[in-house]
Amino acid sequence: MRAVITVVGHDAVGILAKVSGVCAEKNANVVDVTQTVLGDIFSMVMLADIDKLNVSIEDFRQAVADKLAGQGLVSHVMHEDIFNAMHRI
Repeated sequence: MRAVITVVGHDAVGILAKVSGVCAEKNANVVDVTQTVLGDIFSMVMLADIDKLNVSIEDFRQAVADKLAGQGLVSHVMHEDIFNAMHRI
């Protein structure tokens, strides 16, 4: 099972480290990540294996949001199946 994690917003030092830290704390293994900075806008998509997650996916989602709170960033964490269903034609 995998989760898709996205973060978009104002660029700052340590965004990737903060999200990766939450993944490590909650036992989600980062398997792929891409990020870019467009001007001062940060954009990241991360894929994490959540088979051994030590909390619910909702608690994981909230932990990511809490870690990034107040930084002008929007994060989304969703199960890969939901992501795929949303983007199926």
